[in-house]
Amino acid sequence: MHFQKHPTRVAFIFFTFLLCIILFFIKLALIQIFRVDYLAEKAEKQHNHIVELEPLRGSIFDRNMRPLAINVGAYSLFANPRMMTDAQKAAAVSAIVKVMGGDPSAYARDLAKEKHFVWVARKISTAQYEQLKGLKAQGLGFVKESKRFYPDNDLAAHLMGFVNIDNAGLQGIELEYDKHLRGAKGMAQFLRDARMRDLMIEKDFVAPRDGGQVVLTIDETIQFIAEKALDKAFQKYHAASASVIVLDPKTGEVLAFANRPDFDLEHPNATPPENMTNRAVAFTYEPGSVFKIVTASAGLEEKAFKEEDTIFCENGAYRVANHTLHDHEPLGLLTYRQVVEHSSNIGVTKIAQRLGPEKVYAYARRFHFGVKTGIGMVGEVGGMLKPVSRWSKTSIGAIPIGQEVTVTPLQLVCAIAAIANDGRYMKPYYVKAVKDPSGRVIREFQPQPGDQVISEDTARRMKSILQGVVDEGTATAAKMKDITAGGKTGTAQKVENGTYSHSKFVASFIGFAPVDDPKLAIVVTVDTPHPVYYGGLVSAPVFKEIVENSLRYLASLSSMASAANTANAAGKPVQQIKKP
Repeated sequence: MHFQKHPTRVAFIFFTFLLCIILFFIKLALIQIFRVDYLAEKAEKQHNHIVELEPLRGSIFDRNMRPLAINVGAYSLFANPRMMTDAQKAAAVSAIVKVMGGDPSAYARDLAKEKHFVWVARKISTAQYEQLKGLKAQGLGFVKESKRFYPDNDLAAHLMGFVNIDNAGLQGIELEYDKHLRGAKGMAQFLRDARMRDLMIEKDFVAPRDGGQVVLTIDETIQFIAEKALDKAFQKYHAASASVIVLDPKTGEVLAFANRPDFDLEHPNATPPENMTNRAVAFTYEPGSVFKIVTASAGLEEKAFKEEDTIFCENGAYRVANHTLHDHEPLGLLTYRQVVEHSSNIGVTKIAQRLGPEKVYAYARRFHFGVKTGIGMVGEVGGMLKPVSRWSKTSIGAIPIGQEVTVTPLQLVCAIAAIANDGRYMKPYYVKAVKDPSGRVIREFQPQPGDQVISEDTARRMKSILQGVVDEGTATAAKMKDITAGGKTGTAQKVENGTYSHSKFVASFIGFAPVDDPKLAIVVTVDTPHPVYYGGLVSAPVFKEIVENSLRYLASLSSMASAANTANAAGKPVQQIKKP
């Protein structure tokens, strides 16, 4: 009866309900047919928690398998802001500042984010972890990660390089071999309930693949010896910068490699960017008199001179085109040998004039000046060596004595190493082997002989002349009591605003020892030392200290190895060689 009185209203309500049902079915059909993938994916994300598993970054070792870079455990602090009240956030900020220090507003901004997870501080110290853990602040938690640790602090910093907070290589070996060292991340998948709480039910797991190992040619002890000696000169003479490289001249292996100023490997952001530049391969300078080994070698190799031939050095002043060339002191009649021993600019220029520009240029290229050494370090440059077509009238009096040419310290040490190695140029290298995580060698690097730069006979004669430089010439500060050495000093004026400075110099020394059986070839460069600036006084003593201590160390290694072989042959227990 009631329905008959209001047929229109009943019909409206009926059709409204019918329309709603139809719309609901249409919506449901759209969801089930067209949005099924999207919703399934969303449900998957809500009920599955994927955790990335960090691999252990591979270690870097010196040639004797002493660790230079390893990974150690560290805790990182995180927060869950969406599960914290304002009061809990304030308490957490207070606790963090008390332990960590820093800006409270920065921590407050992190905790104000509408997220279930935010990093508060990555890879904190053990002491900080223990303090924060003891406070039991609501909403804070810890994740165990690993961080890079350098046992020798900043030793070989420019060679080693560094990593970022996520253990990704950013410079040096850490960058160049990052793909091998970093490994591959793993994954663990856990189920969660509707409130996003982990049920600790593992659904899937992929183990991380740890990084491999890199073994360098560097010797940790020789590296320490070289850096200690370089530091003394760098600080004593208030230098702008300095570099040292130690090579095995017979193999081309880099035994030590350092620059000053250096930086903290674990806190590189606290260092000015220029301090992180690898100056030994990336910066060039006019070498000055150390470059005279090229001209002197060419004169003997081309049979233009003999050691006892005499050259008149014009008593200290000699005209070349429109330029007057000077020596550091007035010199008269000298033998060829004495020209090199006393580092006469005029004498060397006269040698170059007899040879001619083409021969001087050709021998400079033989010694690999003007091109990269091929060592493979990021940032290496080749310096400048002008072709003869670009020489001016005065170039014959400049390039042979180390002006109008630029070099890197690495190029210089490779050149002197070639003379020490009976005239054979060896390509420098600094990685000895690459291994997988278990220590199995997957790639090994061997010495790579280059060109015969000069004959063995010329090399023998040059070694004798360069020994005279140390015994009687400009490098007597490098002379040692029981060890013979050969080398060449250099004191090069720096170029400023297109002219040579009379107050800023680069003091250099390149040398090898012992002369009869060279085991070390070394370059030492000190930029803008003062008040003393001569290479023979500033850099030669650094060479001497490195040679004396390094050869003593190598002799001890040899004697211990000999004792071990004898013990093995006799069947006796072998005493382990401890890290120096």
